[in-house]
Amino acid sequence: MRGFVTFFSLIIFVSSLSNSCGQKNSAMQQDSDHQYTNKLINESSPYLLQHAHNPVDWYPWGEEALEKAKKENKLMVISIGYAACHWCHVMEKESFEDSAVAKLMNEKFISIKVDREERPDVDQIYMNAAQLLTGSGGWPLNAIALPDGRPIFAGTYFPKENWMNLLERVQEFYVNTPEKAEEQASRLTEGIQTVELISLNTSEETFTQEDLAVIFEGWKEMMDFKFGGQRGAPKFPVPIGHQFLLKYYHNSGDKKALEAVTTTLDKMALGGIYDQIGGGFARYSTDKYWKVPHFEKMLYDNAQLVSLYASAYQLTKDPLYKEVVYETLEFIKRELTSEENGFYSSLDADSEGEEGKFYIWKKPDIDKIIGADSDFIIDYYSIEEDGNWEHGNNILLREMKDEDFAEAHGLSVADLKEQVSKAKKLLLEARENKIRPGLDDKILTAWNALMIKGYADAYRVFDEETFLEMALKNAAFIKDKALSKNGQLTRNYKDGKASINAFLDDYAFTIEAFIALYQATFEEQWLFEAEKLLKYSLDHFFDEASGMFFYTSDLDPDLIARKMEVADNVIPSSNSAMAKNLYILGEYLYNEDYISKARQMLNNVKDKLNEGGPYYGNWDIVMSYFVNQPYEVAIVGDDFEAKRKAMDQHFLPNVLFMGGKNEGKLPLLENKLVEGRTTIYVCQNKSCRLPVTEVDRALTQIK
Repeated sequence: MRGFVTFFSLIIFVSSLSNSCGQKNSAMQQDSDHQYTNKLINESSPYLLQHAHNPVDWYPWGEEALEKAKKENKLMVISIGYAACHWCHVMEKESFEDSAVAKLMNEKFISIKVDREERPDVDQIYMNAAQLLTGSGGWPLNAIALPDGRPIFAGTYFPKENWMNLLERVQEFYVNTPEKAEEQASRLTEGIQTVELISLNTSEETFTQEDLAVIFEGWKEMMDFKFGGQRGAPKFPVPIGHQFLLKYYHNSGDKKALEAVTTTLDKMALGGIYDQIGGGFARYSTDKYWKVPHFEKMLYDNAQLVSLYASAYQLTKDPLYKEVVYETLEFIKRELTSEENGFYSSLDADSEGEEGKFYIWKKPDIDKIIGADSDFIIDYYSIEEDGNWEHGNNILLREMKDEDFAEAHGLSVADLKEQVSKAKKLLLEARENKIRPGLDDKILTAWNALMIKGYADAYRVFDEETFLEMALKNAAFIKDKALSKNGQLTRNYKDGKASINAFLDDYAFTIEAFIALYQATFEEQWLFEAEKLLKYSLDHFFDEASGMFFYTSDLDPDLIARKMEVADNVIPSSNSAMAKNLYILGEYLYNEDYISKARQMLNNVKDKLNEGGPYYGNWDIVMSYFVNQPYEVAIVGDDFEAKRKAMDQHFLPNVLFMGGKNEGKLPLLENKLVEGRTTIYVCQNKSCRLPVTEVDRALTQIK
């Protein structure tokens, strides 16, 4: 964005470095165990509580802080992060725990701490500011704003000296040239308000297989076919993009699309980004090989990767993918599941103040733990005498799949797996004696919904009843703790308290989760619950002028901009998810208005898809529904479950399953029950082929 005042070119040298992760105040009576206590002490967010005893007089985001800034005419420091963020911890230790920094901040600013996972609406605004000013973003995110909340500067991580210098210069700029500060705030706010603001596209709606091919050809230029993912480093898993590639391969037969997926999934599963001992994935790899992770483990990554690896197994039957799903879900059960069957948000990157310490190993420690078979395990996990990472430490990773390693060592795969299983058990037990990374035990509705879908998808592929049981338990938790009778959701839950009105992603992913539960059970209550949430979303988030959804409800207090979330990323955008929900529920419920809304949303963003690569992957999936209209497969009769499970052994991304023991209430099921037998109907565009009773015959009717 052009036109920002010259002052900011002068302070860019103190701007963010490349490092980023991606109550009572101090004037009041102090906590008896701490020298300082600020107003974050009354919050439930673990991230905010981490800062509750800083000497900085932090406030949570809310009217009290905003009104105080206006009353005292002070600039606001808005510092945003999350509990698992390594560089957030570094900046806290260097700056926010320092009394000189705190003195400066307390005297001249009103300081606000924000948990980006609880308040993504606030984060989105100030992240846009950082991106407009510096061309990049990440966490910690530190913005400086006028008393009305409009930012005049934003960046990421700052060392102490640079941070203090920046604060002093911005304060001088505000006091000495208020007219320039106002100009900066106005221009920057205007930019924030227009980022990802989508207009109604009134041109003809046409979506073709050629469009999808053009999208894939453009995306292919970004792909790393040797190591997987996108070219370069760091590398983040983008599961929804690879889900589209699987679907595109199924529809087009283009083997490069499948190669892009399998290369990525293989390299990730064998690499250091995957916890080879305890299961589950770290947030990203710092290199192009998936070797060295940024060690925090996020619920949302693992939820989506369970779905992706399950889908890939359904197509390829690669045993590595099944192993990843089972181990990852065991990790979720062991480390991220509450007694109330909610799922916690994340595990920290750090333990004992050191990034990754919980997960790394010295070779002598491996020798001692494993004993006589240690040489074999050292070879299996690529462990080196002097370490395969820094300071003599080893990140466990693998060079080969089990089949290849077994052949190279003259073993059967069964014998190899037995030895590795014993070693994993010993190493996991030894690791449990280490000091654990911090746990962010808040429960977020959107991320829990992603995990419900992960469990439901894994159940359908592997027919593991415990997976479905966990999905249903968490769905019951959401209905009990987060969902009101009128369809309104809350975003967060911790210690019996839910305090934040839900955002669009909470609705979008919960709708998707409930649809997945219907597809896994044929219990129609889940579809009707999904539609109730959809209707609430249309009432409170939908913008008739553009045909898109705002990220915040019309019940929420106004921020300086009401944003739309459009581009997909490591989590699909809430608008793309809503477009997909509208299409799928429209097909199930014969609601042409829903499908029409989905078509308009897709048309609004169509021009962005050609160059968007993985960052419009979910939109690409929506387009593929319009290009290759899905089959509706109805299975009705006493034996519906067995026949559904048999069909779920096949990768059928163009099929919407429905049915049950009886006809139920869905329009397509009307008059489909034949007494005394279970019948399968393959339909498309509301026209059904001759009914059959054998799964194999039904499969031949699906192209």
